[in-house]
Amino acid sequence: MAALKPTILILKSSFSSCKSSKQRGIVAATISPRNRVGKISLPGIGAGGFVDKLELHRFTDEKQLSPIKVIETIKRNEGVNGGDTLIVAELYSILEAVADRVEMHRNICEQRSNWNSLLLTSINGLILAAATMVGIASISGSAPAAALKLSSTILYVGATGLLSIMNMIQPSQLAEEQRNATRLFKQLQNQITTVLSIGNFMSFDVKELMEKVLALDKAYPLPLLGAMLEKFPENVEPAVWWSECRRKQPKRLVGFNGWNRKLEEEMREIVNIIERKDKQDYLRLSEKALKLNKFLAVAAPTLTGLAAVGSALMGSPSHGGWAAMLGVSGDALASVMNTLEHGGQVGMVFEMYRSNAGFFKMMEDTIAWNLREEDLERRENGEVLEMKVGLQLGRSLSQLRDLATAGEDQFASKLF
Repeated sequence: MAALKPTILILKSSFSSCKSSKQRGIVAATISPRNRVGKISLPGIGAGGFVDKLELHRFTDEKQLSPIKVIETIKRNEGVNGGDTLIVAELYSILEAVADRVEMHRNICEQRSNWNSLLLTSINGLILAAATMVGIASISGSAPAAALKLSSTILYVGATGLLSIMNMIQPSQLAEEQRNATRLFKQLQNQITTVLSIGNFMSFDVKELMEKVLALDKAYPLPLLGAMLEKFPENVEPAVWWSECRRKQPKRLVGFNGWNRKLEEEMREIVNIIERKDKQDYLRLSEKALKLNKFLAVAAPTLTGLAAVGSALMGSPSHGGWAAMLGVSGDALASVMNTLEHGGQVGMVFEMYRSNAGFFKMMEDTIAWNLREEDLERRENGEVLEMKVGLQLGRSLSQLRDLATAGEDQFASKLF
């Protein structure tokens, strides 16, 4: 029986091959030589072009290809010359660096937000524990009172030092800076992806994007020591995260380029409204938040320091009563002010207002730069600029024109 198995397998194999050959013969017989279709050529599919484009588009989402791989992929496409290949590779290198910065700033934002919550909880715990010890020591005997007095004094001194460091670095403000940096780098990442998708890029696009990346690095530094932004500046200025040097648009033979006298007057009026209403309003709010933050940053460590002095003098014949009161009441006030400053995230509010003022300053600079350019063909397209301004202010085109007509009776922005 075992000897019959190979024979059965051979017969099955030959039967299936005969059946498939008959089917091929039937199919071939139904096709007439006159009905044969020649070679079909589809544009974009050939010599790996379609697959290469899919790889490049996948890179914009997954960031898997290195710049060298990008160069090799692009060189296999027939429609790109050597110069364009180098520009595309440089753009993808910048895109890779920007994507890495987005992740770095996001991680550091979470870290510094945790600093704020953990330090706030820890310092308040130290202060309240010290106040409890002072209260117990004031009603205890001499031996336990001495130990409690020493312990409470140490806790007060430690809380004062931690509060001073926390108020100096302002963790909530640091987290807001990194939050803004994440959003702006993400915005820049989308801009690079759009440039690559459209395909209309030149060598100065690479230079401009490099300047934008470096300007963001300068505006929102990652390290604390030596590069941290001033948390209590003398004068409040809008945040600046864009490059001051702006390149001229390439000259186009498009006539007026979407500009006319009415649009120029409209843009000038909007610039005046933004400068006198929106930007000044957020600068005024920034100054108020800064003054409150300065007061709380000085008051809380001062109160814990006084509480430490009261705890150390507690039990003396001449100062025992008021020393204990100073230790407990100063401790309670310090805890309230610390919670108000860091629980209410006053530093974050100051940075948010300063960034909003910077947003309006950027809009003002962009519109003013286009208006200063006398050659209309080198400006940004007027209709596109008008649409961008309307979207950034949360207004439709008709509402934007009504705003320019109405004058300075209202704020330009409806978003914030």
